[in-house]
Amino acid sequence: MQRTGIAKLPLHYGRAPRWLVTRMTKLAQQIVTIIIDEYGQKTFIQRIADPYWFQALGCVLGYDWHSSGVTTVLTGVLKNAVIPEEHGVAVCGGKGKTSLKTPSEICAIGEKFGFSTDKIEQLRYASKMSAKVDNTAIQAGYPLYHHAFFVTEKGEWAVVQQGMCTLDRTARRYHWVSGRFDTFVAEPHSAIVGDTARPKALDMTAKQSENCRKTCVDLVKENPRKLKHMLESARPKYQRSLEEWIPKTVPRLRWERYAVEVLSMPVTLNWKAVSKAYEFQPKNYEELLSIKGVGPATVRGLALIAELVYGEKPSWKDPVKYSFAYGGKDGVPYPVNRRAMDKSIQILKQAIEQAKLGNKEKLRSLQRLRRFLPRR
Repeated sequence: MQRTGIAKLPLHYGRAPRWLVTRMTKLAQQIVTIIIDEYGQKTFIQRIADPYWFQALGCVLGYDWHSSGVTTVLTGVLKNAVIPEEHGVAVCGGKGKTSLKTPSEICAIGEKFGFSTDKIEQLRYASKMSAKVDNTAIQAGYPLYHHAFFVTEKGEWAVVQQGMCTLDRTARRYHWVSGRFDTFVAEPHSAIVGDTARPKALDMTAKQSENCRKTCVDLVKENPRKLKHMLESARPKYQRSLEEWIPKTVPRLRWERYAVEVLSMPVTLNWKAVSKAYEFQPKNYEELLSIKGVGPATVRGLALIAELVYGEKPSWKDPVKYSFAYGGKDGVPYPVNRRAMDKSIQILKQAIEQAKLGNKEKLRSLQRLRRFLPRR
């Protein structure tokens, strides 16, 4: 008999109890130590960027598998459990206001690891751009509220960040890892995790958006007065949301709110940022996106002008790449890549078995890991 069900990442408010966080930190420290000793810092960073391994680690440490809180709690636990002097890895940033401290924390750990000024600035840029892309270049209604930056003493890095949609109380997690992309604006993610794929979402990082990105760069190189004229000519007399992209089967009220907040033509652009871009004359879309003040409305406005005036369409396909959409609590999640999943489980199982833990703790951890595996 086929087993079916749905696993979501609902928003759970409140905090994890201290007793649980204390136990999670203790166990995480042992597991991370063994993984880094056995496989190296780079493998650990790569695993953090694997959504299944990340979720499995949260389960092994004892946190609820289906909560959006696994992201914030697990990265918080790892920030305390991973010791730079011992592991050669550091975790910067976190949830809410803590995420704003990421640049200064990168500077501090960069000095501790002996990085050059240029290297520290590269890491700060990676942190900034990964957040800018997921908050601005991808618009599916999930503004970020969590940003964690992992970095090794060799300068390898990974990012785990999460956004929330208050309209339907769901979360979406974004994974990045260094070395797998050439530019921050062309399909750079190792994974985007969510249980809901939007019928329409603006994705300026998609391969299909390449010509639209180039046109947007050309647009800001023009005199801002010309761009204002194009914006006025592109916008209908009566402000419309993009209803032609919205399926008729979707409840109207919910999607009217979503379209107005996320997909509508902006009333105006940030003209100060546009003027900065005009003076700067960006060479490519990444340089354009990196300019301070270029936010979601400006990105959306430029994309819509590029489409309506020049016919260069951006991608309106939601870029979610992995989804915890199969299985119940006794088999979560159903893996897209079984071989990769099996490797993840093997690494975690070996780490647990070698950890200096009591037999009961090992048994409980292995049982939680076993429950994470799908039934075949």
